[in-house]
Amino acid sequence: MLGLIKRNFIHVTADAFLQLYKTLVRSHLEYANRIWNPYREHLIKDLEKVQMKASRLIPDVKNLKYEERLRYLKLPTLKYRRIRGDMIQVYKLLHNKYDSNVSLHLDRSVDNRTRCNSLKLCTKRFHCDLRKYTFTVRVINIWNSLLDSVVLANTLNTFKNKLNNFWQNQEVNKSQFNRHW
Repeated sequence: MLGLIKRNFIHVTADAFLQLYKTLVRSHLEYANRIWNPYREHLIKDLEKVQMKASRLIPDVKNLKYEERLRYLKLPTLKYRRIRGDMIQVYKLLHNKYDSNVSLHLDRSVDNRTRCNSLKLCTKRFHCDLRKYTFTVRVINIWNSLLDSVVLANTLNTFKNKLNNFWQNQEVNKSQFNRHW
């Protein structure tokens, strides 16, 4: 898809690139990422390299560093989008937005001494990598780090806005996400 854009659009503006990239490329990169979510660094870097290469197609920002290109285009990293998407799915599961007969079950903590939020999830431990990186396990630490004001949002859009603001105020960066994974 990236080659298709490169061949057919010689001088692409930032706005046109964003439309093409979000429609044709990013949809492939994020396909089924709740189920298949890379946890090894080389797989994460391989996915991110596609976005790096794509952002170099715009002549105005071609010579900038990757982080500066993302800031200019107002694009988050793919890892950030995967984690944000996971948090949105947890919100939907805990607020019964899905049919309870077919949705995943997340175990809520019964501990009354919660530090962060009242919808805290039970922490699980695994010795093998077989289940360690599945959705129901990988989201626990990140979800538990959110504040009550974020997780108790009334609507999904309110949750998304509060989550973005919370992480922006916390200056969420790559190293902070690595700590939770």
